[in-house]
Amino acid sequence: MISTLASSGLAQSNSPLAGTDESGLWASGPWLVLLVLSLPLIIAAFRTRTFPTVSWIWLLGVSLVLSVLTIFSPAWLVLLALVDGLIFIATSIDFLLLWIGTGGSKHTGIEVIREVPRTGSLRVPIESNLTVRNQTSMRLIGEFRDDLPEHFTSAPETHPLDLAAGMETRAVSHLTPHRRGAFDLEHAYLKVTSPLRLWQRQITIDVPNRLNVYPDMKQLSDYALLARTDRLSLIGVRRTRRVGQDSDFERLRDYTRDDNYRHIDWRSTARRNKLTVRQFQSDQSQRLIFMLDCGRMMTNQRDGYSLLDHALNASLMMAYVALKQGDAVGMICFSDHIHAYIPPRGGASQMNRLLQAGFDQFPRMVESRYDLAFLHLSHACKRRSLVTLITNVIDEVNAEVVVDYLSNLSGTHLPLAVLLRDREMFDAADAPMLASMAESPTASGNTIGGSPTNVIDDFTLYRAAAAADILVWREEVLAGLRHRGVLCVDAFPDELTAPLVNQYLEVKAKHLL
Repeated sequence: MISTLASSGLAQSNSPLAGTDESGLWASGPWLVLLVLSLPLIIAAFRTRTFPTVSWIWLLGVSLVLSVLTIFSPAWLVLLALVDGLIFIATSIDFLLLWIGTGGSKHTGIEVIREVPRTGSLRVPIESNLTVRNQTSMRLIGEFRDDLPEHFTSAPETHPLDLAAGMETRAVSHLTPHRRGAFDLEHAYLKVTSPLRLWQRQITIDVPNRLNVYPDMKQLSDYALLARTDRLSLIGVRRTRRVGQDSDFERLRDYTRDDNYRHIDWRSTARRNKLTVRQFQSDQSQRLIFMLDCGRMMTNQRDGYSLLDHALNASLMMAYVALKQGDAVGMICFSDHIHAYIPPRGGASQMNRLLQAGFDQFPRMVESRYDLAFLHLSHACKRRSLVTLITNVIDEVNAEVVVDYLSNLSGTHLPLAVLLRDREMFDAADAPMLASMAESPTASGNTIGGSPTNVIDDFTLYRAAAAADILVWREEVLAGLRHRGVLCVDAFPDELTAPLVNQYLEVKAKHLL
């Protein structure tokens, strides 16, 4: 029995499996030591936002290969321990060099300066200049980027960084805002690689800036240019014939084909040898008040723009035209409370006040309080004004409130209702007609047995019938407004500017104020 146990024990000791277990245990020893020694380093790296690079992973791969070799031959164990020790020493020294070289916890020695305009326009690239100064003793290698608020895109997103000690570099980013409003550019971000390329530290530098993004005002400069060259018809603004005439002489100008021949100044024509007409001043110092609904009715979006975006753009365009005519313009922004009120004033500076009041207004999912808005109007503006309410009607309750309040303004003020169309609603109503036109044999020629290949499905017909019913109801609302003496503009949101300006010019031409 004893001899049997002894022989079995001897067999186990000579077994290859036993040697493998023993060598595997020895092979895991350097790994355990390396892990214990590296634990403080890993914690420090995590707290300082320092991360290993691909080179560090390759070194661990070498150590892993040696560990596998020790399973088959314990002779590799010494080399494995030596390599693990060198890896630990190299990574520790490299980490300390990176930590000290980048200014420790406060990043002293790295300075970032941003030069960016205080204002920008919607979807127009804004140039942001970043200057990085290296006042440390280490060469900074890596990349850096500017802060990117939500609703912004940047080109390029990152910039390469290779900056010797005591030097500075400058990079330009083009930030494109896709939403108006006030935005904070708070930080600049750097990724700095260690001298041995084993670590990369992420550094955040505070560079506070405030950027106000306004609606795109390119339409204002386009209008001014076309007005000077008498080509406003290119943007849909039509020439309006005046009822009667104004008596205050303003200036002499060249004759155009639409001018009244009775306004020709024959003396000036003879002196200049060119037809010259007298231009008279229109009624000035009249008042316009915009009432912008910022409630749930204006939350619909299309192509990234809400109904309120289009309403604000058209209002600013009409305000620009009115201010050029010498009128005073004001604005009320409201939803379930009064967001902003700009009293009616004239002059070029009023345009800036209107921009400041409206650029950071956004539609909210709340029911608009028309009673508060019109009560504020009655207290703040008692002089007769053109009151322009820009909103949307989608149900009878909302429409009844709009009709009642605008109708009550007749007599005291000149009310103008601007109702924004829903393009999807009109497309749904027109879908069967468009489909039948596309499927007609004369249009496409795709027929089988003399009939169209496609048939309009019932869902499209029912959807079109429902949309048409809503549009008929909407026309009844507009007819009711007109019957009560309310001027109306009914237009698609992206086509609102020209009809709104034309309505204002018609009011001026007919002396309705």
